[in-house]
Amino acid sequence: MITQPWFSSDQQFHKLYPVELLTQASMHWTPLHIAKKAAAFLAAEKGKKILDIGSGAGKFCLAAAYYQPECFFVGVEQRKNLVEAANAAQQALRIPNAEFIHANLKETDLARYDHFYFFNAFFENLDEGHRIDTNVPYSKDLYHNYNRYLYRQLSKRPAGTRLATFHSTQHEIPPSYHEVGGTEDGVLKFWEKIS
Repeated sequence: MITQPWFSSDQQFHKLYPVELLTQASMHWTPLHIAKKAAAFLAAEKGKKILDIGSGAGKFCLAAAYYQPECFFVGVEQRKNLVEAANAAQQALRIPNAEFIHANLKETDLARYDHFYFFNAFFENLDEGHRIDTNVPYSKDLYHNYNRYLYRQLSKRPAGTRLATFHSTQHEIPPSYHEVGGTEDGVLKFWEKIS
């Protein structure tokens, strides 16, 4: 596995990607220091399988897999070009414990995963000024539909399931999940299902 210089800074890591994708980085990609903290929480036990919901170009999964090599990180993303970019970055890094799936969240069986990372992938349905592209449909109805779907799926997970959210509106979090940590500014939050 290659270490430096890719993980020395976000700017270095971004050199793994095509220039045309970098306009998305500041708004849609998880910073490395956040990925490291979230990965540590989600990978508290070895051998866990963690799903990144709306993984984009794969930055969180690749960083998390690098920081926590004893767990496996899977990203699901509905945009094919971003999955391709994630796969290319993974090949460059030679990180074996990450995988990317080209699919809609609703086509993904959450029962196959132990824990979850969510960087508010649905919010671009509400925020016209920060949409990634025009290749997928957007609407307020879709925002609410996705949130309800994720809420129901998370509700079905067993006690002990962990969830890390970044810039979340918290509409997708069932009351059975309790906040157990995060960053001081509250932007990154850690949750655990208690019942």
